[in-house]
Amino acid sequence: MRCWGDILLTGKVAFLLMVFTSGCSILSYGPPNSPEPKHEFRAVWIATVVNIDWPSEKTLTTAEQQREFIDILAFYQELNFNAVVVQVRAAGDAFYSSSYEPWSKYLTGEEGRAPAPYYDPLEWMIAEAHQRGFEFHAWFNPYRATFDKDTLSLAPNHAFNAHRPWVIEYGKRFYFNPGLPEVRRYTTDVIMEVVNRYDIDGVHFDDYFYPYKVKGETFDDSAAFTSYGTGMGLEDWRRANVDSLIKNISDSLRAVKPWVQFGISPFGVWRNASVDSLGSDTRAGQTTYDDLYADPLKWMEYDWIDNVIPQLYWSMDYPPASHRTLIKWWSGQAYQGHLYVGNGIYKVKNNSDKAWRKYREVLDQLTMARNEPAVSGNVFFSARSLRGEHAPLAKKIKRKKYRYPALPPSSPFTGKSTVDRPAIRMANWQAQPVTIHLKPPNEAVRFMLVYGAKKNRKLDVQNPRSIMLKKYIESGPGVIVSLDKKRLKGLGQLAFTFIDKYGKESTPVVLPIGHNVN
Repeated sequence: MRCWGDILLTGKVAFLLMVFTSGCSILSYGPPNSPEPKHEFRAVWIATVVNIDWPSEKTLTTAEQQREFIDILAFYQELNFNAVVVQVRAAGDAFYSSSYEPWSKYLTGEEGRAPAPYYDPLEWMIAEAHQRGFEFHAWFNPYRATFDKDTLSLAPNHAFNAHRPWVIEYGKRFYFNPGLPEVRRYTTDVIMEVVNRYDIDGVHFDDYFYPYKVKGETFDDSAAFTSYGTGMGLEDWRRANVDSLIKNISDSLRAVKPWVQFGISPFGVWRNASVDSLGSDTRAGQTTYDDLYADPLKWMEYDWIDNVIPQLYWSMDYPPASHRTLIKWWSGQAYQGHLYVGNGIYKVKNNSDKAWRKYREVLDQLTMARNEPAVSGNVFFSARSLRGEHAPLAKKIKRKKYRYPALPPSSPFTGKSTVDRPAIRMANWQAQPVTIHLKPPNEAVRFMLVYGAKKNRKLDVQNPRSIMLKKYIESGPGVIVSLDKKRLKGLGQLAFTFIDKYGKESTPVVLPIGHNVN
């Protein structure tokens, strides 16, 4: 609990001392009296490869691209989502101005051609997302060099042309060779360029490490294995190569911008129990450990990643790989970071598994995730899947699961926020909208929250129903909050907090409605 005497406000000191030392408790810090958690990751993957989600076509103008992206943000903001995971490197290309790789053909229709009229899509998308209260996680595919074999359309500075020895042909496309140290250094440089230049909240990898196996074909990394295998078995060497990249990225992030979270969404089955007693009771044809040579359990054990999002794209009781079984399995792994669930909502009414014919399947998966203490949220693949014909499902998700706003969980490997609680300079209740001026925070923050409580009730800052506004904070001489008078009707107090770049929240400051501070 906090009492009036604990609250810090600037302004009419004599009046405030009289009010703030009255001894009445007006803030509640207990468990939220709400069926929904205050902290829950609610994110959507926005895929750019082959124009899955955005932009919808390669030939859109700059204005059309921007309008489409804003429509996606507005849709998910209305559903109370709080993060977007946007694919910015799909296949050795870039959705931003890169020093290393060409502009993506999925953005402009021709690889290497910049948007016209020119803008930097990544810088613009981050700003638009933050203004709407979203975290922005930049999604990179680390090893896919091309999406097909049309190499004639590749730009001169694409790695296939600029660094041909790094690239291996396999199946229907080309891949970077993870066994080459120069490839790992290059991949790290590509990612760190984005980290250093852009105000992102997270770096994200999907499930593509070594490629999914293609029957009858061999991934020919024998020369690299001969040079760098150092007596290891081929499979262990391949896993060590992936481990090396993950650790390099992790170390680089924490050295430069430790608040930027590193997340990975591996294929949902680590290993089958039939080959490893530690594995899950599943019968997956390929697994992340044995076939993709990725070991997320190791990355979790050594805290190299801040969050893991296993892609559990099967229905609750799908016999070979039950969603129910796999949530339990992943929840049982020791991990200090955040465990989120990847949900394959693209399968709704679009899959041979009859369970996906009903919207109840998705709702049941969200219920199970929320009931698992180790799970802290969900990520949906992909952005277009809840729009259009599945708008009724979106409405059900909001009404039954996401009725109130939620905050993304804070960075798992940082301590308590060092941001001062807000200090109020002035409150003008006569203006329309009402304007409240706050001092700038003592250090960089990402957002400010405004809470509200009805008259004669405690203001419960742990209850997401109390959240009235989430405002992006830009650097400047102060913070101004504008609230329509209609939103204040029937309320007795407001509270304000800052959220730093780690996602940590400051202690609140409370302002009784109607009391001027100037």
